[in-house]
Amino acid sequence: MAAWRGAWPLPHSISSMRTAQVIRQTAETRIAVELDLDGSGVSKLATGIGFFDHMLDQIARHGLVDLAVHAEGDLHIDGHHTVEDVGITIGQALAKALGDKKGVRRYGHAYVPLDEALSRVVVDFSGRPGLVWHVPFARAMIGQFDVDLAHEFFQGLVNHAFITLHVDNLRGENAHHQCETVFKAFGRALRAAAEIDPRMGSVIPSTKGSL
Repeated sequence: MAAWRGAWPLPHSISSMRTAQVIRQTAETRIAVELDLDGSGVSKLATGIGFFDHMLDQIARHGLVDLAVHAEGDLHIDGHHTVEDVGITIGQALAKALGDKKGVRRYGHAYVPLDEALSRVVVDFSGRPGLVWHVPFARAMIGQFDVDLAHEFFQGLVNHAFITLHVDNLRGENAHHQCETVFKAFGRALRAAAEIDPRMGSVIPSTKGSL
């Protein structure tokens, strides 16, 4: 695993118990993710796709999640496999870091504007994967980034984090702004849902007793 050492660790010592490290390797990609839910927004990102790194940085900074991602994928084909597999691996890390979800608020939502664009994201740590996606991008490409890959990222994430996620871009004319508001709002909603509620104690926030 010597080739992966550059991905570890994040540039500070992690003391939080809600952390995870996940490595995913396929014939198409090799992904390494490190995640700390109780971080300060530090990121270390190298996916080979500049705009995607920029979007992942929004999750870290606005979610106060420390996040390291190192990805090697078949970018000579396109970015699809890399972006999707990063979503899958972050989803796996999120599920691992959340553990049994005792004491978390469970639900989170955020509205985030950027100039003319406005997006709303709602998160439920339901234990059931589900994505509702309404993002009418103004154009198909943002630089070299195919906007369809934003959906693929979140689909991979929710499938493996076992969360329910509703994403709505309420307005926007600039695709970069639209996409950035989605990722920022996801970070904010994730932060709210993952926050420990002192009134919950060690209770799991579900009448079923599990999530």
